[in-house]
Amino acid sequence: MNNSEILKFCLQKGFLLDNEVLNMFNETTDVESVKLIIERIKDSTQQRIITKSLFNQNKDKVFQIFSTLPKENQQQLEGLKIKLGLSIEISKEFSKPIPEKEEDSNFNGVKVMSVPLNSLKKLEVSDFTKYFRNRLLEMKKILQSNSSLKNLVSINKIPETRQGISIIGIVSSKTITKNKNMLLDVEDLTGKIRVLINQNNKKVYEKADEICLDSVLGFSGTGNREILFASDIVFPDSFLQERKTSPVEEYALFLGDIHFGSKLFLENSFLKFIDYLNGKFPNTPEVNKIKYLFLVGDLIAGVGTYPTQERDLKVKDIEDQFLGLSEILSKIRKDIQIIISPGNHDGVRLMEPQPLLNERYAWSIYDLKNAIVTGNPAYVNIGATKEFSGFDILTYHGMSFHYYSNTVPKLIRDGALKKFPDKIMAYLLKNRHLAPAHASIQYFPSEEDNLIIKKIPDIFVSGHTHKSAVSYYNNILTISASAWESKTPYQEKMGNEPDFCKVPLFNLKTRAIKILDFEEKKTEEKVVEGKIK
Repeated sequence: MNNSEILKFCLQKGFLLDNEVLNMFNETTDVESVKLIIERIKDSTQQRIITKSLFNQNKDKVFQIFSTLPKENQQQLEGLKIKLGLSIEISKEFSKPIPEKEEDSNFNGVKVMSVPLNSLKKLEVSDFTKYFRNRLLEMKKILQSNSSLKNLVSINKIPETRQGISIIGIVSSKTITKNKNMLLDVEDLTGKIRVLINQNNKKVYEKADEICLDSVLGFSGTGNREILFASDIVFPDSFLQERKTSPVEEYALFLGDIHFGSKLFLENSFLKFIDYLNGKFPNTPEVNKIKYLFLVGDLIAGVGTYPTQERDLKVKDIEDQFLGLSEILSKIRKDIQIIISPGNHDGVRLMEPQPLLNERYAWSIYDLKNAIVTGNPAYVNIGATKEFSGFDILTYHGMSFHYYSNTVPKLIRDGALKKFPDKIMAYLLKNRHLAPAHASIQYFPSEEDNLIIKKIPDIFVSGHTHKSAVSYYNNILTISASAWESKTPYQEKMGNEPDFCKVPLFNLKTRAIKILDFEEKKTEEKVVEGKIK
């Protein structure tokens, strides 16, 4: 390996590598993976000198990084894993032995592009300050490319005399004046200013009505250092120029909220779905071309997720829940690659971004030869070839959805949570952030805000609402997954009408979408062919 390249990389990133660690990498040819490993260790430990003892103290984190690398990269780094003692030390911590997993070429065609870490760093007030400062800077880069923000200045550079300007800032407060105008407090790193939106400017006022606190936006108008009278509001927004298509006919399926272990788990319907995947249904020629299956959180019911949950459980041990689910998933034919991300029921921290499934309990999932485990949210690329870049998939379980459906006036009026979860997804794409408001989720204030939608996906997939929806937003396909758990007493109390066992089937070559219905009460298999516009 080129040691000088690694040392140069470390200096550029502002940290050092001791000789013992550098020597461990000597036999490794995969330079890019080495860079990723040492940078992630630096980010999670906040240490600027990377030593072998630092690796030893953070073996769980290192193991997580290794497990998310492509299989071919893991093969090249096997010697390094042995040097670090990962194969021996990590497995000793599990309550059950974990069989050695053979490398499998079935993971070809899937690339995980995000690696969230389960940092154990003690949080301080300064971490939250850095988090929002860095969010502002990242979002500012996105907004600066918008040509409608003319004469863009920092807040402290606003002149004393009134003139036309544009600013970019984070919204810290939002009030309605006695004259029914809207007044915002907007900050950047240089200062704060009030932005007024006149109720008579209906087009701009409608935009302002959608603003949530802590979002980073652009504002154009006329004003001075005291106040800016807004004539336009610019959201970061997400656009794709085209809807790409693959040269190869393959299919992807999208599921969520299985809730295995619940008394209400629709097991017979799920087994019916697996029979379909395994070619046991007549007149389904597309089945042999299904290559990707996404499971976007709440794989299991979990334990202690809400008060008195135990009485709702058929399986009352979290490890046994994962074991039972893995036994069912193992029935799926092995050329289908299962991409799995966690949700709020799956025994990982609720702070987002969520790390990989805890291997102490979910070891049986990791033992599935065709399973790829990611964090939440995650970016995954599928179907890439030498001639085609593949589809970029953003998966997010959707814990923030409740907040926006209950606070954004337009989403409230639309009844988005109960009827149109794809409208919430469109709202987040418009803000280029999965949880822009501080109060919308529990989040981990890492130096880099991993909830920013930096790369615009071809497909945005979510779960959590138990409601099926498929639509397009600015050429981005949005998919909300239905549930495999019957209506709960809580949902009945809230008036929710969940959808059950609906599976979107996406053709990568033609972009045709079918909604497959496996709900057991149906007298026959029902396929709804949706023309999504």
